[in-house]
Amino acid sequence: MTQNTTARLLTDKANLGASRLQDEAMADAAQGEVVLALETFALTTNNITYAAFGDAMNYWSFFPTDEEGWGHMPVWGFATVMQSRVEGIAVGERFYGYFPMAGLLRVQPDRITERGFYDIAMHRQGLPSPYNQYTRCQTDEAYVPELADFQMLLRPLFFTSYMLADYLADNGYFGARQVVFSSASSKTAYGTAFAQADGPCGASGEAPQCIGLTSAHHCEYVAGLGLYDQVADYDGLEQLDASVPTLYVDFSGSDALRERVRAHFGASLVHDCFAGSATNTDYLDETRWSDPVPQSFFAPIQIRKRNQDWGAPTLSRRFGAVQRRFLRAVSDPSNGWMTLRVHQGLEAARAVVEDLYLNGGQPREGHVVRLQRQDTSGAILRVHTLKRG
Repeated sequence: MTQNTTARLLTDKANLGASRLQDEAMADAAQGEVVLALETFALTTNNITYAAFGDAMNYWSFFPTDEEGWGHMPVWGFATVMQSRVEGIAVGERFYGYFPMAGLLRVQPDRITERGFYDIAMHRQGLPSPYNQYTRCQTDEAYVPELADFQMLLRPLFFTSYMLADYLADNGYFGARQVVFSSASSKTAYGTAFAQADGPCGASGEAPQCIGLTSAHHCEYVAGLGLYDQVADYDGLEQLDASVPTLYVDFSGSDALRERVRAHFGASLVHDCFAGSATNTDYLDETRWSDPVPQSFFAPIQIRKRNQDWGAPTLSRRFGAVQRRFLRAVSDPSNGWMTLRVHQGLEAARAVVEDLYLNGGQPREGHVVRLQRQDTSGAILRVHTLKRG
C-alpha cells in the first residue's frame, strides 16, 4: 500500500491559541474507505468553542492526533473525493462537512444516499451524528455555489440558530412576550433573531418582541442589522421593561450578566436558556441558580425531535429554504453585515486561530481559508490510480 503525505495543523490543548504545522503520512484508501481532500474551510470563534469544550463534549474525539496534549480543532468546509473504494461515492464529488485542519481525511462511509453519507470510523461511533454527516453538494438543497463561503461560515452557526428558534417556538416561547439576547452581535445570536422573524415551524401565535443586548461599541452594528425590535448596551439592561414575561437567551456565558438579568426581571423571567459562548468557555454551573434554573440548549436534541416529527428530508428542506434567505441577506454588500477575509494555507490559518483566541472575532468579519497544493502534497498526483473493488 502506498503512502500520501499531508500537512495538518495541531492545537495545543493547554493553550488554544498555539498551533503547530506537521506533515503526516497517510495510506491510500482501503476497501470501504474514501479519502477526502479538504479544499476550503471557515474559521470563527465557534471553532475556539469546539476546542474549549474538546474534553467535556468530546470534540477532540472526532479527529484523534495520537499526540499527547495536541488535538485537531474541528472546522466546517468543503472537500473533494480524491480516492474512493466505496460504491456510490465517486472521485471528484464535492462534499460539505466536519473536518480537521488537514489536507486529507480518511472516512468509512455508511448510510450512503443521494444526500450524502455518515462516517462510521470506530473512533466516531457514539459521537453526535450531525457532526459525522457529509453532504453531497450536487443534491444539497441548501447549497448555492456562489454563497459557498458564507455557507461554511454560517451554516453550522445558523443550524444552531434555526433549531434554537424552532425550540423556543415549539415551546411557545415559554409564555414570554419578549426575548432578550445577550451578545446580540454574535452570528449565532442574530441568526436566531433572523430565524425567529422568519417564522420557524412550530410557532403558534405572534412571536414575542426581540431585544438585543450588546457592548456599547457594537450597538450601531447590531441596530443596523434590523433584526432586533430593540437594541441596548449592557449598561442599559436595567432600563428594559421588567413588567412583562421575559425569556433570556444567553450567548455571553457571563455569570455577572446573568445575575443582573435575574435581579432585574425577577418573577417576570419565565425561562433562562444558555445557548453557548465563544468568549466564556467555562461550563455552565446550573446548580448555583434558583428557579428558573438555566437550561443549556443542545441543537442535536431538537434535531432528533424534528427528525421524528417531520422526517429528516422535511427538516432539511425547511432549514435549507430559511438558510438561503439568511445567506443572501448576509452576503448582500448593501446590508453591510459581513466582509469576507480570505486566507491561503494552513500557516495563515494558524495566525487566524491565534487572533480569534486572543482577541475574539469582529462581527463584520468572516474568515475563510483556502488550502494550497502543498497542504495535500503528492496525494493529488496519484489519486486516480486506485480502483474500486
